[in-house]
Amino acid sequence: MSSFIVYPAIDIRNGKCVRLLQGDYNQETVYGDSPLDMAKSWEEQGGEFIHLVDLDGAKAGHPVNVDIIGSIAAGVNVPVQVGGGLRTLEDVEKLLSLGVSRVIIGTAAINDREFTENVLAKYGDKVAIGIDARNGYVATHGWLNTSEVLATDLAKELASKGAETFIYTDISRDGMMQGPNVEGILAMAQASGKSVIASGGVTIQDDLFRLSAHKNSGIGGAIVGKALYTGNIKLAEALAALK
Repeated sequence: MSSFIVYPAIDIRNGKCVRLLQGDYNQETVYGDSPLDMAKSWEEQGGEFIHLVDLDGAKAGHPVNVDIIGSIAAGVNVPVQVGGGLRTLEDVEKLLSLGVSRVIIGTAAINDREFTENVLAKYGDKVAIGIDARNGYVATHGWLNTSEVLATDLAKELASKGAETFIYTDISRDGMMQGPNVEGILAMAQASGKSVIASGGVTIQDDLFRLSAHKNSGIGGAIVGKALYTGNIKLAEALAALK
């Protein structure tokens, strides 16, 4: 029986816990001054794995909120995965040395194949490939650019290079509270033959049921952000209902 993990998301910008609408840095809502307190709160409510995004890092092209990430990795007893601006082996190793369980390679998976393949060869299951798509095509640089690469093609190719986990974001659904693109996520799982974590669009508890119904077809979990912060989804309740 495959498991389905709910990943509470903490997006860090200027040291605070925020959410951006559609990845737009000008449309920010601050949800808390302490990402560490937020992480502990999600753990207390039953969160089994915390998802962190270094938004400043995504923009800068290298990790920025390293101290905060380190404090969270040390301060909770559940695994933590981190994305945002990882472009070098040194940056990946720095985060892993802080106790981060899994790093997420996003833009670099398209732009720097050599780096991506090196990281996969060296760290395999400690790496997730974050694929953000707009109309099925991969978007990069914090969603500012759309490439001519199909998300499913990239997944298939990187799975052959050792990627075990993918995080798929349908940009059109992110933060819009419209429900996840289940078909797109399943297509990624089928193309790659690997576990795909859904990101973007999870709005109500029923969305988690819709996704977890496909856990034996490769949908390994869902990242939930805005819906937790608005109270649309109560983490402890959702986890109990999914069991």
